Amino acid sequence: MNDAHADDGRRLTSFSHGAGCGCKLGPDQLRDVMGSLRLPGIPPEVMVGLDTGDDATVWRLDDERAIVATLDFFTPIVDDPYDWGRIAATNAMSDVYAMGGTPFLALNIVAWPVDDLPLGMLASVLQGGVEAAAKAGVAVLGGHSITDPEPKYGMVVLGFVHPDLLVTNAGARPGDTLFLTKPLGLGMISTAVKRGLASDEQLRIAVETMTTSNADAAVAMAEAGAHAATDVTGFGLLGHLQKVLAASGVGATSVGGDSRLRQLKPQVGARADAH
Repeated sequence: MNDAHADDGRRLTSFSHGAGCGCKLGPDQLRDVMGSLRLPGIPPEVMVGLDTGDDATVWRLDDERAIVATLDFFTPIVDDPYDWGRIAATNAMSDVYAMGGTPFLALNIVAWPVDDLPLGMLASVLQGGVEAAAKAGVAVLGGHSITDPEPKYGMVVLGFVHPDLLVTNAGARPGDTLFLTKPLGLGMISTAVKRGLASDEQLRIAVETMTTSNADAAVAMAEAGAHAATDVTGFGLLGHLQKVLAASGVGATSVGGDSRLRQLKPQVGARADAH
């Protein structure tokens, strides 16, 4: 673990104004902004663009390969800078896995309060990100940084996917079943961390979960022939599920009280990744 305090004793998460991994624009706000844009025509190489609000965009290179491109960053959700770096990198790569792709290249995104937090702490953040990426076989080859009163970190991640194996949030079919690859509740634990209410055990489990790659889940998804997928993050299960339903033109019904949500039927099913 690393020193996670500013010179005045404040914890790293105290610099984050939002709860959980939040600080995002709300879905309705984002929809209004994007709906007001006058967009040019979409090139024929684009397999996934803006219209379905998917986890990443996809650009077809040829009959055998397509590029999956995503960008993800957020404010501190834990106080240990190294762990925050690992979490943010794992989270960014998860968008590629949710599309059925394999990440290979990443660029850092950094905003840092240079007058309030030591640069050595930033180095720990970046080290965590680099090591999480390296573990997944992803090269981190640069990035961009700015000074900012609120620290932020994340990555642009590129991946490859075979066009025929691409999984989007728009393919759910009536009768499908919803599977979660990770437990829910990480946002609540992250908020508890920020408020000094999380136990050491809760924090340990949360960090372990958020730094576990969805690479194996992506392989299982491909082998099972999943029709749709999405990465569950800042909008929560219901927010991301709503996107799947809207993109797929179906509805969902919960069956039973199982907290794992083993079944949503008869109208929709999709695999959902948490952090």
